Amino acid sequence: MAGVLDTVDQRTRLVGENRLEILLFQLAGPQLFALNVFKIREVLTLPPLTQMPQRHPHVVGVIHLRGQTIPVIDLSGAIGLQPQKVEADSTIIVTEYNLSVQAFLVRTVDRILNLNWDTVQPPPRGAGRAHYLTAITRLENMRLVEIIDVEKVLAEIVPFNTRVSDALLEDPLLERARGREVLVVDDSPTGVNQVRDTLSQLNLKLHVATDGLKALRMLKGWADAGDDINERLLMVITDAEMPEMDGYRLTTEIRQDPRLKDLYVVLHTSLSGNFNKAMVEKVGCDGFLSKFQPDQLVETVRKRLQLLEP
Repeated sequence: MAGVLDTVDQRTRLVGENRLEILLFQLAGPQLFALNVFKIREVLTLPPLTQMPQRHPHVVGVIHLRGQTIPVIDLSGAIGLQPQKVEADSTIIVTEYNLSVQAFLVRTVDRILNLNWDTVQPPPRGAGRAHYLTAITRLENMRLVEIIDVEKVLAEIVPFNTRVSDALLEDPLLERARGREVLVVDDSPTGVNQVRDTLSQLNLKLHVATDGLKALRMLKGWADAGDDINERLLMVITDAEMPEMDGYRLTTEIRQDPRLKDLYVVLHTSLSGNFNKAMVEKVGCDGFLSKFQPDQLVETVRKRLQLLEP
């Protein structure tokens, strides 16, 4: 299972087709969980583990892998289940999120599943671990698969920063952002809150959609009502992976509608930067931005405002 992301070309065939691949695995019990394959570097047996003083309770230690020191997170304990026991033959999933690399301790890896995003649904609301999920789907035998909101897990271990540097905020061009409207498309409450907290420092007005299909319906509804969408919205900031319709497909749909095609669309995602640079060009996004980079997010707004100058 090592080297899940063998090549970029192999995965880019899914982009714009509203499809994804997920890696299924188990934690403390029989329930199946999943992560997007795009975010996975490799799966391997746990290398020698080094303990660290004053570590977070859900960080079981660090490993040294190919010149990198990587924290190992007990994913089971982090989402409120029974902590995973560390054993000599334990399995880890090495991932890359938001330009950082970490490993998740799991009990066993099942398989890779290729499916359509429209078969993936938002998690049920209520108590329990639902707030650690971004989506659910079912296998052909109707067995439930829960897709974990890793952004929330990581934010609880290392809280994200939303404060924009004073030097950047002093740019007079940013005064033109005040009162402008932005559509944010993201199924993760953690992701939405990060954007909201950052852009509130520019006094921007945010509209939020929790998946690409809802966002597309919102945009088409405004257009049907006679709104000039390009005048109304400064930009669309969209996540890549979402239930119902992903951000790549959303961008494709926007470019195919004459009323929407000139919208400024930025892909804002925790997926691998190298992967997304290829994807931005393929689907026609205006830019790519890694999540939880407040200065870069504001810099993206500044560049958009520059394009609007007479």
